[in-house]
Amino acid sequence: MPSPIDMTAAPTGRRSFSRLPGWVEDDLVAALTAFLRIPANPLAGAAREAANARTFFQAHFVPDLDIAGHFTGYYEPEFPGARTPSDAFPVPLHAEPPGGCKWPRGEIEPHLIGHEIVWVRDEVDRFFAQVQGSARIRFRDGSVMRVGHSAKNGQPYVSIGKRLVRRGVFGPDITADALKAWLRADSERGRRVMHENPSYVFFRILETDPSLGPIVTLGCPATTGRTLAVDPDHLPLGTPVWIEVDGIARLCIAQDTGSAIKGAGRADLFFGTGDAAGTAAGRLNHPGTFTPLRRK
Repeated sequence: MPSPIDMTAAPTGRRSFSRLPGWVEDDLVAALTAFLRIPANPLAGAAREAANARTFFQAHFVPDLDIAGHFTGYYEPEFPGARTPSDAFPVPLHAEPPGGCKWPRGEIEPHLIGHEIVWVRDEVDRFFAQVQGSARIRFRDGSVMRVGHSAKNGQPYVSIGKRLVRRGVFGPDITADALKAWLRADSERGRRVMHENPSYVFFRILETDPSLGPIVTLGCPATTGRTLAVDPDHLPLGTPVWIEVDGIARLCIAQDTGSAIKGAGRADLFFGTGDAAGTAAGRLNHPGTFTPLRRK
């Protein structure tokens, strides 16, 4: 993976800041907050010394070529769970076994006995925690456990939502809430469909500030509405990115990655934690434009 913020200015085809719609109105302090969370950020000193956020970004970056692509949203699920199994919480989230485990989803659980971290309500909760890469688990005593992505089983990620759209079960406007309800309506049917995605995510317990977002690929907390997941083979992590999609025009920071985020035109916007964030994230599934800001 390339080092953060190592992009250099492209010579032609750039837009000026004045031609980014909404640039003047955007809350660039929020973007700067996300930018300063990047570990070992070579521009951290300059960012803190700048007169304001707008001055900093305009002094050190220039808009590059627009990239036409497709945006989705992601979030940190929050749901109830327990530290021990019960009828109410029968499904475990797993840590990675020593040496890893390469079995596909439908065959993997017998190989993971003894590596349970926490227990949740059903396979749907586990599936969506794995798709999002993190979760907060609420216990009956009021305490909360945060878990984050640790490793994968090496199997390819398959979007079951796209498969169900192709089969005519849902239209192209499918939402995460509708998919969850469909999976739960017939648990055996839902399990069979979830097993069509052989990818399986292992978790680790995260001891992080509960007021901040989950830890992302760059090793920093996600910032609601400002953290962007991208394909680092096409866009180095740490890059500020101006996005325009579905009425949103704002500066984000490329800080995260995802199994389904592949190609120069894919991006995933972080919406926060909990059900409301999940609903908002599930609505974003639209074409849009993002404009990387390159170092001068």
